[in-house]
Amino acid sequence: MNWRDLCGSKLVSAEQAVGQIKSGNTVSVAPYTTTPLTLCAALVASARKRKLEGVSIEHLAANFGWTESNLQGVIRLSDNYATPLNRVACHAGEMNYIPVGLWESYQLPAGFTSTPDVYMVPVSPPNKKGFCSFGTGVWMSPTLIRGASLVIAEVREEFIHTFGENYVHMDEIDFFVEGESFSNGGDAGAGLSEEEISQVETICTSVAVELINDGDTLQMGVGTVSASLGQFLDFRNDLGIQTELITGGVGELVKRGNVTGARKTLHPNKVVGSAIVALNDQELAEIDENPVFELYDFGYTDDLRRLITQDNFVAINNAMVVDLTGQVSAEAFDHRAYTGVGGQTVFMIAGAYSPGGKSISVVPSSSVPSGTGKRVSRIVPTLAAGTPVTVPRTYIDYVVTEFGIAELKGKSVVERARSLCEIAHPDYRDELRASAREMYGA
Repeated sequence: MNWRDLCGSKLVSAEQAVGQIKSGNTVSVAPYTTTPLTLCAALVASARKRKLEGVSIEHLAANFGWTESNLQGVIRLSDNYATPLNRVACHAGEMNYIPVGLWESYQLPAGFTSTPDVYMVPVSPPNKKGFCSFGTGVWMSPTLIRGASLVIAEVREEFIHTFGENYVHMDEIDFFVEGESFSNGGDAGAGLSEEEISQVETICTSVAVELINDGDTLQMGVGTVSASLGQFLDFRNDLGIQTELITGGVGELVKRGNVTGARKTLHPNKVVGSAIVALNDQELAEIDENPVFELYDFGYTDDLRRLITQDNFVAINNAMVVDLTGQVSAEAFDHRAYTGVGGQTVFMIAGAYSPGGKSISVVPSSSVPSGTGKRVSRIVPTLAAGTPVTVPRTYIDYVVTEFGIAELKGKSVVERARSLCEIAHPDYRDELRASAREMYGA
């Protein structure tokens, strides 16, 4: 029996499935690279056709354009990220941007509901026992499927299978809809300039050589620099992975024996995350059905109370801007949100607390923001007015640019400022030193 026959009357068209959604409903949508694009498009078309009003969409890291001008009054998006597709609307106040970074066990954070009217999620076809996989992203799906009144699943035939909590039985799903294949995000370094590639290579090499030890358990964020670190660790031994997002290079490190998890406190001998991003098809094929890889609900992987029990835990995450005392914003250059908090705050605190652990912020010393044509320093005297602090300076152990490593742990404000000036881009060091002298006597 093929999967379509197994689904029986539960297999319907996308239009039929989203036709169950009514005005005023709250609809949760699976995040980011596992956005059920077929269902999202069908819901927009259906909402317009049926003239729905006040549909609340809760879609974290939304990889769909919910904020088109002709949807105002029809759909209102709530998100914890200002994604490229919705960023303009976020800045205009036309969506609910909710900056959350604290996750409790199997609970969505304040501002989002664990009991929506509808949950839309992509899954693999059911196997002969009726179980589906969430593919490359478990995210909050177990929690939301338990809490939702109606569950609509978009079937992705290309979805891989992993272990952990990466499964749902078809009995828990109300409707199945056939979906089209889509990309998992590809290579984290794709589209970078030569300068950016050089920055990534230099920073990752410094972190791998100077700050990571054999036997450490790592969390690597999804940012351009931190997500590339896995490609620079092939000389390390007995590494562990306990993370939110499993990034590129990890599969190869497992295959080569660099990542064994043998010294992990949590889930020994396993690679643990909530989702897999920025991996190519070959890497995904190697992870498929590999018992080393386990994916869990976001409320499990990002629970601080659990993470601080992991020894020698090293968290490496991208910063957008760092001030001279070590305050990190990974969300914005000013008051306008550019990304979101995600799990960075939780993981960096865990790294700072862990016995033998570290919290490491990686940032290019300078960049040219898109559309400006003007180079800016990513190390600044003070954060611009309204800039959110993603990680307080009290939880930053190291800041790394392509010009070196600044150790901040246990250092005075004066010492921090001097160290950060040394790893800033040479074009901005004199200006930063003058500011440091004026503000702190450094």
